[in-house]
Amino acid sequence: MDFDSNIEFLRIAFWQIIVAAGPILAVALAIGLLIGIIQAATSINEMTLSFVPKLVIVIMTFGLLSGFMLAQLSDYFMFIFDQIANIS
Repeated sequence: MDFDSNIEFLRIAFWQIIVAAGPILAVALAIGLLIGIIQAATSINEMTLSFVPKLVIVIMTFGLLSGFMLAQLSDYFMFIFDQIANIS
C-alpha cells in the first residue's frame, strides 16, 4: 500500500463521518439557533428551555435516520474489509 491509497482511505473515512453525523448535527444546530432566537426575543433565559427540546428533536432525528446511518456505515466497513482482504 502506498501513501496515496492511505490518504484516499482517510478521505473516505472522513466523508463517511460527515455523511453519518452531519444531519444530526445540522438539526441540533438549527434547533439551537431557533430556540436561541426565541429566547432572545422573549428574554426568557431558562436553560432547560433550550436543552429539552433540542434533546427530544435530536433523539427523534437519530431514530429516523438510524437506518440510513447504519446502511452508510455498513457499506463503508464492507469496503474496508474488502480492501483488507485484497492486501494479502
